[in-house]
Amino acid sequence: MKRSHLVVAVLILSVSLFLTAGAERASAQGPAGAGASTAAQGSSSSSSSHSSHSLNPIKWVKKDKGSQDLNGSRSDIEKKLTPKLQAQGVLPANSNATDSCAPFTALNECLAALHASHNLGLEFNCLRANVTGVHTNADLSGCKGAIGDKAQSLHKAIHELNPNADAKGATKSAEQQAKDDLKNLGA
Repeated sequence: MKRSHLVVAVLILSVSLFLTAGAERASAQGPAGAGASTAAQGSSSSSSSHSSHSLNPIKWVKKDKGSQDLNGSRSDIEKKLTPKLQAQGVLPANSNATDSCAPFTALNECLAALHASHNLGLEFNCLRANVTGVHTNADLSGCKGAIGDKAQSLHKAIHELNPNADAKGATKSAEQQAKDDLKNLGA
């Protein structure tokens, strides 16, 4: 009986030592999970040895010049573009660039769609719905071709709405016009 109590006591002691050593090893490795690098840098005295390179892959992607610019925000650029686009006949007099471009993530994509619809005589709301995959409250009943729920390239959207058009050439021309519009504003 004494021997079994001794075996149990030794077993309990060895398990507790094992768990204590494991916990010390885990704390020496530092925290894990979301925010671990921040927590590790805050608790570590050698944080100056860490690289300043971000480990977030989203930050590796080049920022879109069409959506944000050094001289101002996207809404400022859209306000400057509205009268110029209306004067060219690309944007109807009763609308503005801010409302027309709201579903687009990048301003240059919106401008290219505006120019393509103007150049080819396509309904902009139909083209916008195909390119963004966003259906606004605009009337899409007059659209030729199918209006899908998924975003498409401008080239594909043009081809769906007007199969006889040179979609590749029209896309290239519209993208260049959009680039020129932004360049003329200094964006």
